[in-house]
Amino acid sequence: MSGRRPFVAGNWKMHKTPSETGGFVRDLAARLPQQVDAAVCVPYTSLAPAVAAAGGSGLAVYAQNMHEQPQGAFTGEVSAAMLVDIGVDGVLLGHSERRQYFNETDHALAAKVDAAFAAGLDVILAVGESEQQREAGETEQVLAGQVNLACDPSRGRLLTIAYEPIWAIGTGRTATPEMAQQAHAFIRSLFPSAVAEQIRIQYGGSMKPDNAAELLAQPDIDGGLIGGASLELEPFLAILAAA
Repeated sequence: MSGRRPFVAGNWKMHKTPSETGGFVRDLAARLPQQVDAAVCVPYTSLAPAVAAAGGSGLAVYAQNMHEQPQGAFTGEVSAAMLVDIGVDGVLLGHSERRQYFNETDHALAAKVDAAFAAGLDVILAVGESEQQREAGETEQVLAGQVNLACDPSRGRLLTIAYEPIWAIGTGRTATPEMAQQAHAFIRSLFPSAVAEQIRIQYGGSMKPDNAAELLAQPDIDGGLIGGASLELEPFLAILAAA
């Protein structure tokens, strides 16, 4: 992973209530490896208890989405300022489930990324191709479009990219280390050389304790965006240890 510090984030999706969050985050924070950056991306209702439980530990707390406007008549949405006000560290944007189920576009994500940066939030931007796109040989075209439309490559040092092949999310299927490395190397090539050396690119397709070490050994894989395995303490800690 070159000289880049590994970064592993757990994406809880729509799991864990606020009452379940505090104890889990405290236990996780107490056992974090010192050589790895770690975060949990939790539901809106769990953000405040997660921030309180993680306080001072080095464990970052991320939201799973946000609106690009600072305020307004957007029922059900949350702004960057609201996240900052409760002590949230960053935000996950562009997850494939947001793109698929909520019709989130690259152009909308560009506005969200800019708003997050302006508010001082760190950003994990998720990108990835579908099975049909991979079989059609369109993987690089899709990844280039998602990265270039959603962010200015010259600002890439402010980002973490999460490569999540859609066909591997929640399916138990995982890209081979060689496939993942190829995609990560291509994503890195989209950024200017000075930025490319710094930007961290996570792998986000069914990483588990039994395959984490092999994936993380690839030179352009700098960590993981972990779904199901982040909902239990021991599997998530095992992945952190592998990183």
